[in-house]
Amino acid sequence: MTALFACVPLLHVGLGIAMVAGGFDGKDAPPPIIGWLFIVIAGIFILSGWALSACIILAGRKIKRCRSWTFCLVVACFMCLMMPFGTVLGVFTVIVLMRESVRA
Repeated sequence: MTALFACVPLLHVGLGIAMVAGGFDGKDAPPPIIGWLFIVIAGIFILSGWALSACIILAGRKIKRCRSWTFCLVVACFMCLMMPFGTVLGVFTVIVLMRESVRA
């Protein structure tokens, strides 16, 4: 779901491309630099969301193998930023990972 929601800024990329290509003609047309800002900032959000998705998948595999406790804890903390499902899953993952039996 994180990877899917990370694709939402693709709309901004499309708008930015339209601004750069001159799709908005007229006296009130935005300058091309605004279009480039749309493209770059949306691209950063998309790549960050996809990277977080890859880290979530990797953390799930590491939890299954009982490896990389610190990595799983950090990913669980970042998952708390993804409201509402990520917050619930992240908080419960942190609670479980903080147990002494899990650390061992």
